[in-house]
Amino acid sequence: MYTSPLLLSFQVAIVATTFAALFGILIGLLLSKPFFGRDLADVIVTAPIVLPPTVLGYYVLVLLGRQSPIGHAFEALTGSPIVFTRTGATIAAFIGALPLTTKSARAALESVDYRLVLAARTLGAGPVRAFVTVHLPLAARGILAGTMLGFARSLGDFGVTLMVAGDIPGQTQTASLAIYDALQAGRDGDAAFLVGFLTLLSGGLLYAITKLTGRADAR
Repeated sequence: MYTSPLLLSFQVAIVATTFAALFGILIGLLLSKPFFGRDLADVIVTAPIVLPPTVLGYYVLVLLGRQSPIGHAFEALTGSPIVFTRTGATIAAFIGALPLTTKSARAALESVDYRLVLAARTLGAGPVRAFVTVHLPLAARGILAGTMLGFARSLGDFGVTLMVAGDIPGQTQTASLAIYDALQAGRDGDAAFLVGFLTLLSGGLLYAITKLTGRADAR
């Protein structure tokens, strides 16, 4: 009962957070630079935090469903649809994590003294090398904290996952969905175990984030 949903949750969260961290850094770097439409782009990236899960799930279904161009092309290439599969669960978790990783990455990148990056440029480093060797390492603590926060968020996603991936035991049933099923079936002990495990894990991650960002602030 416990192993399958928890294992699936970790698998989904790890993949989703990896992509969310990569895209979060790139988008955060983009948003840290002034350009026309930056505020609108920031609103779009932040929207999943405030939109109701059913609204967000509806948008994802319209965009990636079997009748959509993207969903149809994906199924033609892979032989499998996006929705009601593990891919759908991963995308749902990714959407939940991306705003958190992006916001943290942007704040961390903006907090770096850009004169250090410019110094690297004057010494002959190109834009990419200066970013990878100077800018990114100096922002690493904030980015790592955002990644951990995104992992916690993706691990516990419920609403969007239910709409996009469904609640299929052994295939798309994550721990959050298993808790709901256990309560509906009157298996209070199963639900309590999963709730306790996720609570301790989330609390541990939040404590680690607090210590990590606290040490950065102390500097």
